[in-house]
This record gives sequence, structure tokens and C-alpha cells, in this order.
Amino acid sequence: MLDDFMTRATLAGVGVAFAAAPLGSFVVWRRMAYFGDATAHAAILGVALSLALQMSIFAGAMAIALIMAMTVTLLTGRGYAMDTLLGVLAHSALAFGLVAVSFLSGIRIDLMAYLFGDILAVSRSDLAVIWGGAALVVGLIGWRWSALLTATLSEELAYASGVNPKREQLVLTFSLAITVAVAIKVVGVLLIAAMLIIPAAAARPLARTPEQMAVAGAAIGAFSAIAGLRAAYLLDTPAGPSIVCVAALVFVATSLLRTARA
Repeated sequence: MLDDFMTRATLAGVGVAFAAAPLGSFVVWRRMAYFGDATAHAAILGVALSLALQMSIFAGAMAIALIMAMTVTLLTGRGYAMDTLLGVLAHSALAFGLVAVSFLSGIRIDLMAYLFGDILAVSRSDLAVIWGGAALVVGLIGWRWSALLTATLSEELAYASGVNPKREQLVLTFSLAITVAVAIKVVGVLLIAAMLIIPAAAARPLARTPEQMAVAGAAIGAFSAIAGLRAAYLLDTPAGPSIVCVAALVFVATSLLRTARA
């Protein structure tokens, strides 16, 4: 079954949706959209270093994404406005990554595939990495779910409940780095933040509890992957952007539904 490239692409898209859904909910609740964008942009530098050092793309992208996320976490509140800090780091990391790629000699690299994804070229080993990463993210978020919710609601409430919000922030940071690393092959660094935010935002009007929002976000992400791939096949459009377009249309539909209910 996995010899069919469309089957592999579909499984890859669904795997990324499952990884992004619970994390995306916290990104929306904590208003960390730009944080996810900055971490994703940094992954291009990780790709360049991986190719230069002849190591795993997944390992390099995850390492740099984790370093970026940790840097932002450590510098926040030290004289820099969050949006300014994220803007500087995000665009600087992307620029340095693109420059680093240009210095690679004797290595063929399809830069567009890493910027916008190349889900149709996903291999069996890529599937193993994607689903392994998704399982790790879902397991980690599930394990820390109550503590993460408490820290998201209020730092004071978290401390009163014996929860360290800084530790929970590190859990989210680590999960974000894993998600970026597994999603880079599917939707590319420029669209990873979209898959984190849009399904979760689309699920918000449909859910009454945080758990329902995470599950609905996963369902919307999986549907977007399947429908987006189908649309790309029929209309001969780029697969990664087509997936994001479907997710955006679902967001519009749920937003209209919420308006109609009001």
C-alpha cells in the first residue's frame, strides 16, 4: 500500500495534522502565532547545516528550531518587545539559512521544497519520522495537559497549584521544535505556522472544552490534508499550499457558523 505516492502523502499530511492539533490549540490560546512562525523560519538554517554536515535533515531542523525557541524564551522580558524580538530573529534566521544554502557546493537542493513543502516526495522513512514525531508530541502534550492548561490560564494560578509555568513553556517549546522538524517535508517552513494555527482556530467555534478543540483541530487538519491533496491532484496545484487553502476555507465556514449562531 505504501508504494503509492498519494497514499504516503496522505498519511504524511494526517500525521502532521495530529502533531499540530494539540500544540496549535496552545499556540492560539497563548497568542504564540508569531513564535511558531519564527521557529519555523529558523529550520531553513538547520536544513543547510544538515546538508553541509551530511546528517539527518530532521535532526538539524529540530536542533536549530529548538535553539531558536529557547533563545526567544530566554530573551523575552529582557528589554525587548516580543513582536520586535520575534521579527528580528525570524527574518534573520531565514536570511542566514538561505545564504548558508547558497554556499553548499556539490549538493543539489530544491529550495522551494523546503520553503513550501514537497509532500508528494515523502518516503517510507519520512513517514516513520513524521508519525514517530507526532506520537511524541501527542504523548508529551497529553502527559502535561492539565499543567499546561493551568499555566495558560494564569501564571499565579499555576504557582498556587504547584505548577512551574516556565517548565510548561519549555514543554511547548520542545513540542514546537519537533512539530516544525516533522512538518518541513510536508508543508515547508513558510506554511508550518498556518497548519499550527488555522485548524485550531477553525475548531474553536465548534468546541466547548479545550479537549474538544484539540480533537476537532486534529480532525480539521486531517480533512484539510486529504481534501487539499485531492484538489492538488485534480487542479494541478501545489500540494502544500492547497492543504492550507482548504484549512482556510474551513476556518471561514466555522467563523460564519459562529456568526450565524450569535
